[in-house]
Amino acid sequence: MEPIFVGIDVSKDRLDVHVRPGGEAFVVTRDGKGLEELVGRLQELGPTLVAVEATGGFETIVAAAVAGAALPLAVVNPAQIRHFAQAVGKRAKTDPIDAGVIAHFVEAVRPVPRALPDEASRLLAELVGRRRQIIEMMVAERQREKRAANVRVRKSLARHIAMLERELGAIDQDINTLVRGSPVWRVKEDLLASVPSIGKTLARTLLAELPELGSLDRRNIASLAGLAPYARQSGRWRGRSMIGGGRAAVRSATFMAALVASRCNPPLKDFYQRLVSVGKPKMVALIAVARKLLTILNAILRDNRPWQSA
Repeated sequence: MEPIFVGIDVSKDRLDVHVRPGGEAFVVTRDGKGLEELVGRLQELGPTLVAVEATGGFETIVAAAVAGAALPLAVVNPAQIRHFAQAVGKRAKTDPIDAGVIAHFVEAVRPVPRALPDEASRLLAELVGRRRQIIEMMVAERQREKRAANVRVRKSLARHIAMLERELGAIDQDINTLVRGSPVWRVKEDLLASVPSIGKTLARTLLAELPELGSLDRRNIASLAGLAPYARQSGRWRGRSMIGGGRAAVRSATFMAALVASRCNPPLKDFYQRLVSVGKPKMVALIAVARKLLTILNAILRDNRPWQSA
């Protein structure tokens, strides 16, 4: 049977659907009736893979309906779709064209279908994201407070900072209740926190932002976190390897943990000092520590065994 690939472009009121390789296209409304019609037609087709573009929340209900019907689903990165469209010469942009590009992309790339996170996982991810936003606002307000010359402005900033601190405490309590109230998350958090230099903040960031931790190999998990170096070379020219992409929140949190580990975790401290002693720049050595730390955490969850120092 010939593989069938379906691309769905999501807008506020409608869903444009394109099927490859047959070229069939149709439109349904983005409501209960439209989703029911969509699922029915997809079940008749028996697709190899259905793809929907992440559009800032509009895709959630569509992805839930497709995944709930036990159809293979991939939620794809809009940046990848945009670059793919440029590569195949699709300069025009309309909803039907976008649906066709998404279908063409999944046919060519074959992204791995993954199950949608459950409601509790989505809630934890939103709470951790909100905590990060509050901290960013607090840092910005404290910088403004230092520069403010007017007393009334400083008082206003101080009131806002105090409010943000109270809200941060409430968010932390909500996250703690959610994580410690789940037997699975509680065990995972305790395993991660058994590693010196790993605190609750990083452990909960990994639980929320990197649920694949413990189920992938070290190369794939480093790539998801944006800590895998990629080569830059052309002909005789050899550039420095770089890191990038991946999940920025995970990369930032892991890097901060690596800073602590390079001072307080004896094996990782020795690893860092050994790299520096052979001439590696300190930043390169810290990134290597972050990658090694993530590999350790991945193995701990995979083997369900806490940290054991040599």
